[in-house]
Amino acid sequence: MNILIVGGGGREHAIAEKLRENPQVQKLWAAPGNGGMAAFCELVPLKATDIDGVVAFCREHPVDYVVVAQDDPLCLGMVDALQEIGVPAFGPNKAAARIEGSKIFAKNLMKKYGIPTARYETFEQYESALAYVRGEAPCPMVVKADGLALGKGVLICSTRAEAEDALRTMMVESKFGASGSRVVIEEFLTGPEVSVLSFTDGETIVPMVSSMDHKRALDGDQGLNTGGMGTVAPNPYYTPEIARRVMDEIMLPTVAAMRAEGCPFKGCLYFGLMLTADGPKVIEYNCRFGDPETQVVLPLMESDLLTAMLATTHGTLKDTPVCFSDQSACCVILASGGYPVKYQSGYPISGLEEAGKTAQIFHAGTKRAADGTILTAGGRVLGVTCVAPELREAIKKAYAAADQISFQDRHMRRDIGQRALAAKA
Repeated sequence: MNILIVGGGGREHAIAEKLRENPQVQKLWAAPGNGGMAAFCELVPLKATDIDGVVAFCREHPVDYVVVAQDDPLCLGMVDALQEIGVPAFGPNKAAARIEGSKIFAKNLMKKYGIPTARYETFEQYESALAYVRGEAPCPMVVKADGLALGKGVLICSTRAEAEDALRTMMVESKFGASGSRVVIEEFLTGPEVSVLSFTDGETIVPMVSSMDHKRALDGDQGLNTGGMGTVAPNPYYTPEIARRVMDEIMLPTVAAMRAEGCPFKGCLYFGLMLTADGPKVIEYNCRFGDPETQVVLPLMESDLLTAMLATTHGTLKDTPVCFSDQSACCVILASGGYPVKYQSGYPISGLEEAGKTAQIFHAGTKRAADGTILTAGGRVLGVTCVAPELREAIKKAYAAADQISFQDRHMRRDIGQRALAAKA
């Protein structure tokens, strides 16, 4: 099979590495890909959101299957456009991708079908939203932009003044563009967070191993929210008992709700969960593999990724074996200094070959120069992943490998996985 992967981050690199384990995969393209993927994929100079460009590429090349890995093209309808020309793709169509593309759609879906989530109100007018946060809104509260905002459109507000600032940023100053023109204001939930990716073909749902993300830029969960500074898997808070409850109360009802709404979900459905004192609740859905959760989940996958993906596309998931190792994994993100705000790129990276002897190195913000040198080219630059029988060992190995890699202004958190170790103690 010849496969095109749409996207160019660490998640896409992890997907590509797993796909090429299948001997049926003859050729991999990546649009746009990155410096690490260039080692075994042919890079296509197209933006992930260029639907017309991707469709034209598929018409001109023998593409058998497309993996649409990024949220924007899914929400824009890339899978629909590919279906129109007869090219099968992994990922939901535009109608189903609304589960991530519109937080208002997702919250209303949960309310209608009794899926546990935080209490909330939605607003399209700045004045009415402002009156709510000044009056009856619970405090603290969470203000969310309705649309996609690169994982940064969720603001936790400890005071009403902070909530007012959040509304002004989204609805008046339009920091997130049209995505912030409508907002969700919801109660602030407390408890351990869990990420669970799952395969679903619209009928059957098969969860992958759970994981724990670390969103804040600095140690001790301080600093600004980022796309993710590291992950570990499995998440020790996600016990078999809680997993059964999530399946019955959240996962199966969500898949059934999407079918009932006439937009069955096919692809990877991500559940961002909070384990509250009242039980597990949904914080958010994503319509694709998470980043950097993918970088610890897929290295633990023992069955074939392409087979599972094709099963979601063709509706045969119930007959497809999907299994994961009982080992542990840790991914440490190496970022550009200043991320997630301002940072410089274009610096050479050293130590990749040595670190790659003991770890899987997933490239995110990198590019390959004409002479083969790998350069920094983004905020999150690399993900360094190690697998071991025990989590403590996986963490130790990941940091040992990460410390072999250097580039100017390199930044990483030093406490990835410590909360998980504390939970296991």
